[in-house]
Amino acid sequence: MSRLGHLDLPFFDAEHRALAQQLDTWSAQHLQGLDHHDADATCRALVRQLGEAGVLRHCVPAAFGGARAALDSRALVVCRETLARHDGLADFAFAMQGLGSGPITLAGSPALQAEILPRVARGECITAFALSEPGAGSDVAAIACTARDDGDNWVLDGEKTWISNGGIADIYCVFARTGEQPGTRGLSAFVVHAGTPGFSIAERIEVIAPHPLARLKFEACRVPKHHLLGTAGEGFKLAMRTLDIFRASVAAAALGFARRALDEALAYSTQRRMFSQQLSDFQLTQAALGDMAADIDAGALLTYRAAWQRDVQGQRTTREAAMAKMVATENAQRVIDRALQMHGGTGVRVGAVVESLYREIRALRIYEGATEVQRLIIGRDLLAEAAAGS
Repeated sequence: MSRLGHLDLPFFDAEHRALAQQLDTWSAQHLQGLDHHDADATCRALVRQLGEAGVLRHCVPAAFGGARAALDSRALVVCRETLARHDGLADFAFAMQGLGSGPITLAGSPALQAEILPRVARGECITAFALSEPGAGSDVAAIACTARDDGDNWVLDGEKTWISNGGIADIYCVFARTGEQPGTRGLSAFVVHAGTPGFSIAERIEVIAPHPLARLKFEACRVPKHHLLGTAGEGFKLAMRTLDIFRASVAAAALGFARRALDEALAYSTQRRMFSQQLSDFQLTQAALGDMAADIDAGALLTYRAAWQRDVQGQRTTREAAMAKMVATENAQRVIDRALQMHGGTGVRVGAVVESLYREIRALRIYEGATEVQRLIIGRDLLAEAAAGS
């Protein structure tokens, strides 16, 4: 199979295959030797580069400078898988532009959309999706950050944490409790500009794979009334609609990491000699490579199906996207671990490709819903379907 032969599957159109080829070529030219030690500066530069190259046009609709009339899950999958295969920080920069602006695309007023989305597509505006809190990660109903109606403004108080692009974003889509009803039904979403009085970066968070992350703080932070996204009390639905679009793309990033790990394993095993033969001559190596390839294909089929069903069949893909995210990330962890084991001591050396992949993949099993949460989503959806049919 050719380097991009997996896209010959009927889930994709010629446009998707052309996009992958163009982005793969561009990535090979522009994403080599990036400095991951200064993640802030590198992410800012990557957003500009991706905007100038037209890649970020796939994060917004055509009406605001995007590539297609509506967000296309398959294009997002192609972009993330391709970028992740080359560099994890480049994938992160692309993904956060889409996720951070997704609520504006889905529910922003025409004025907000016209103000923000063209700048997102050009790489002139960095966005963030601020949902998680110290006491509310997967349990969105536990959100404590509040937004109080005060005449021409909403007044936000509270904290958010584990916010990707926190500290470098220009625009934050913030979910807060407005209290129309208890639990998830009392949440709303708002656009908050960096630099708004009462909004601050309380803490920068460092993780095993360097990415811009922060804890945010809101103290009597006043945002204009028209910065409400959609209708008050509909914030949870908006968050879930956004995640449904982008969750399959998380799986795609895992596929990109896994494919790079397999590339590295194949190259190393055919070059490394031990006991008077190549590492690839050992049956244990061949079996490991076979397992890795099968794991990648299993995750890929689920990922591509979820994106295709949303784009082509117009289906709600909560269950399918959860399956894709769960299987692709768990399988990628196993593939990368095998690749690192195959490299022996050289695999754990800082700076080795497989060492970097090992750190990159770990977070994907947690963010946008940990594996355990995906299992719950799938199980509950199956039970609801069974109850509806009984």
